[in-house]
Amino acid sequence: MANHSARITKADDAQQIIDTVLIGGGIMSATLGAMLARLRPDRSMVLFERLGDIAQESSNPWNNAGTGHSGLCELNYMPDPDDPAKAVQVAEMFQLSRRFWAELVEAGDSADSATVVNPTPHMDVVFGERDVAYLRRRFETLCALPLFADMRYTEDPAVIAEWAPLVMAGRAPGEPMAATRYEGGTDIDFGALTRALAATMCAAGARIRLGREVTGLRRDTDGIWTVTGRDRNTDARFTVRARFVFVGAGGYALKLLQRAGIPEVRGYAVFPFGAQFLRTADPELVARHDAKIYGQAALGAPPMSVPHLDKRVVGGEESLLFGPYATFSTRLLKHGRRIDLFTTLRRRNLVVLLAAAVQNLGLVGYLIGQLLATRTRKFAALQRFYPGADPADWELIQAGQRAQLVIPDPRRVGVLTFGTELVTGADGTIAGLLGASPGASTAPAIMLELLERCFPELSEQAAAWSR
Repeated sequence: MANHSARITKADDAQQIIDTVLIGGGIMSATLGAMLARLRPDRSMVLFERLGDIAQESSNPWNNAGTGHSGLCELNYMPDPDDPAKAVQVAEMFQLSRRFWAELVEAGDSADSATVVNPTPHMDVVFGERDVAYLRRRFETLCALPLFADMRYTEDPAVIAEWAPLVMAGRAPGEPMAATRYEGGTDIDFGALTRALAATMCAAGARIRLGREVTGLRRDTDGIWTVTGRDRNTDARFTVRARFVFVGAGGYALKLLQRAGIPEVRGYAVFPFGAQFLRTADPELVARHDAKIYGQAALGAPPMSVPHLDKRVVGGEESLLFGPYATFSTRLLKHGRRIDLFTTLRRRNLVVLLAAAVQNLGLVGYLIGQLLATRTRKFAALQRFYPGADPADWELIQAGQRAQLVIPDPRRVGVLTFGTELVTGADGTIAGLLGASPGASTAPAIMLELLERCFPELSEQAAAWSR
């Protein structure tokens, strides 16, 4: 994207009012930018990214597990095996995503989908009588629904060995276990997808400014937003004015919305989680594992810490990834600053954050245990999935940083959430996305909701992507 990183000067963006400013170079900003480029190619648009390239934080393929979240294997979306509502909702949103991405490819506006979406079966594997009974009931509930009708279930070790050879290699016989498998799952390179969407934006005239960190947002008396920031390469300041601002800055979104002064985020707070994965590119191991396999989370673990052994395809190269292992830092972005968390603290949200912590003492204990875990202990978690794993074949890598949202609640004071929340200003001239998973997989649905709230005149045209 280097050809879009020209310096902003007074003769460039500063002397005009830009129709749309996007803050953050990840999947969310790129999705909204691609939609607006298709619906209103005549409107001006600028994207500001603080790093030297786009898709370097949560959208980077090594900062996430690449799962096309579709409710197939994520057990945390269905804690009650008789209630499929959340799994169905996520599956429907992901189907919308697939249609939107395919439409861009067919229109010639995006990269070949083969570089982005790779067919990868989705599986669950569980151990012990209790979890076997849960998975059996979950399968009975889901297989009756059209979106999950092709899902298969087994408690036969020989069938599980056929579906996932590594899982059964070296496993002692006799342990109760069960598995589900859905052939139509996906592995997604969200970095490549973000770049493809950005290319759609730029083809319509949008500009991408790299190394530009937005530090201030102010709504002027004429209703136009003044966006200020600095060039991280030269430390020069810049100012632009915009009719609409989208804050898709990941962990930095809350502090920017706070600086914008919108009442919709009063009392909101964030709590950062990081993650590590074990990774191998050993060709023999990769050839024996063609699936994303999810299990049950440990007691007290946050939903995004559900263990999984994944096939990954990044840049055409295959590897395996296992994790995640939770980490903690006061940074809100992987390439952020240690003071990040403290810059979001306000008088209104301190009690909210503390209340959420008290209500999640099990989670606090889990995090402490994860931080104290040795490499040997971490590797033992992999061996639960793959008993024959050799430590020499695997390396520990640091993944992305997530800022989980904590919201005010009239009864509980503060509630820690594990999804995403779209926040829009009352007048529809500013919006931002807070929270984490399954955001990337459901970005088109989230951005269609944004268009409905902030660009109602475009809703009818945009609805075609929903059908």
